[in-house]
Amino acid sequence: MAESGSASGKGKRLIITGSGPLSGTCRVGTSKNAVLPILAASLLTREPVTIRNLPAISDVTHMLSLLRIFGACVTMNGSDAVIVTKSIKTTAPAAHMVSRLRASFLFMGPLLAREGSVTMPLPGGCRIGQRPINLHLAGFKTLGARSVIISGHVHTWGYPLTGAVICLDYPSVGATENIMMAACTARGTTTIVGAATEPEVHDIAGFLNAMGGRVRISPEARIVIEGVPELHGADYTPIPDRIEAGTLMVAAAASGGDVTLENVRNDHLRPISLKLIEAGAEIFPYPGGMRIKGRRLKPMVIISSPYPGFPTDLQAPFMAACCAAQGDSTINETVFENRFMHVPELQKMGADIMVAGSTAVVHGGRPLCGAEVTVTDLRAGAALCIAGILAQGETLLSDIYHLDRGYEDLEGQLRRLGANIRRET
Repeated sequence: MAESGSASGKGKRLIITGSGPLSGTCRVGTSKNAVLPILAASLLTREPVTIRNLPAISDVTHMLSLLRIFGACVTMNGSDAVIVTKSIKTTAPAAHMVSRLRASFLFMGPLLAREGSVTMPLPGGCRIGQRPINLHLAGFKTLGARSVIISGHVHTWGYPLTGAVICLDYPSVGATENIMMAACTARGTTTIVGAATEPEVHDIAGFLNAMGGRVRISPEARIVIEGVPELHGADYTPIPDRIEAGTLMVAAAASGGDVTLENVRNDHLRPISLKLIEAGAEIFPYPGGMRIKGRRLKPMVIISSPYPGFPTDLQAPFMAACCAAQGDSTINETVFENRFMHVPELQKMGADIMVAGSTAVVHGGRPLCGAEVTVTDLRAGAALCIAGILAQGETLLSDIYHLDRGYEDLEGQLRRLGANIRRET
C-alpha cells in the first residue's frame, strides 16, 4: 500500500480554481471507519487474517505500524494486508506512537481480551470536541476489569472477562466496538443495550463472526455476544466508505453536476440521499452504485445524530453546499460540540454564516470567492474542497494532512470529475 497522509500532506497545499458542474464516474474506496476497528480486532487471533482493499490513508498506515509494535507480522499484497500475531510483544506502547490517533484506543478491547491487561495513553485525533472514554471503561468494568488513569495513561486489567448486560448512556461507536471485541472471548453472554448501530458497527460484527465469534445485532440497538474460547483466522473485505460517497454526492449536487458513483451501499446512504433529494437533487440508485444529478439547491435543515440519522461527518461538507443554496439553511450539530471550526474558513471565502452554540444558520446565495484557508480537521477539509469548486477564483488549502487521514485520493476523485484541483509544495 502506498504511503500517504502526514508524510505527504505536511508542508503541501491544494490549489482549487472554481470548476463548474462536476461530471463523470468514480469508484468509492473502502471505509476508513470500518477498517480501523477491524485492524485492531485482528489481534484477537493467533491465526492469519487477511483484510482486503485497505485504503491508502495515513490512519491505516499508522494502525499497521501499531500492529507491528504489538507483535503482528504484517505483509502487504497490493492493497490487501495479511496479519499474523502469534504472540503479543507489548501491551503498553510508547505514548508518541499512539496518542496522535484516536483509533489507537480500539486496541484496548482486543489486548484486554487476549492478554488480560493493557496500558494506553489517552487518545488523540481531530480536535472536533470531547470524546470521553468513560463509556469504554465502564463497559470493561462491567465485564470484570478494573481501570485507573495515571499521568495521562489508562491502565486496565482483568482476566478472565465475564459476560454481562452493559447499558450505554450514549450510542458511542468506539465504545460499542471496543466492548464487542473484549466480549468475544469472555465467559458467558454479553448484551449491549443502547449500542451504536452504524454500518461500521455491523461490519466489525461481520468480521468477528468470520473469525468464529457469535455476535448478533438487533434492530432495537441491542447487541448480543456469546463468548467463545478462541477466534480463528479470516479473509474479509470491509464495506465501502459511506462518508467518502456522501462527500462526492454533495459535491456533485452542489455544483449542479451529473456524477455516477460505483462501489456504494445505497442502504447505508439513505439519510444522505433523502437530504439531497429534499434540497432538489435527483438520485438514481442501482445495485452497487448511484447517479446524482444536481441543480440549484434549496435551503436545508440538518440535524446531525447517530445512525440512522444524518452523519456528523458530513455536516461540514453539507454546510459548504448550503452556501450555494438560495435562502437560509439551519444546521444543528448534536454529536460534537467543537465541529464548526470550518466556519471561519468558509467566512474567509465570503460565506454568510452565523453560529450560536450548536446551531449554525447559513444565509445562502452569496457567491463564494477564492481565498487562503486552513484545513482544521478531516471533514472540514472536504468542505473547503467543495467550497473551492463552487467559488470564483483560486482557493489555497493548507494543512491538508488532515485530508490524507481519511480520504485516499479526494483531489484525484474530484479532478476525474472535472474539478480544477492540484497538490503542490
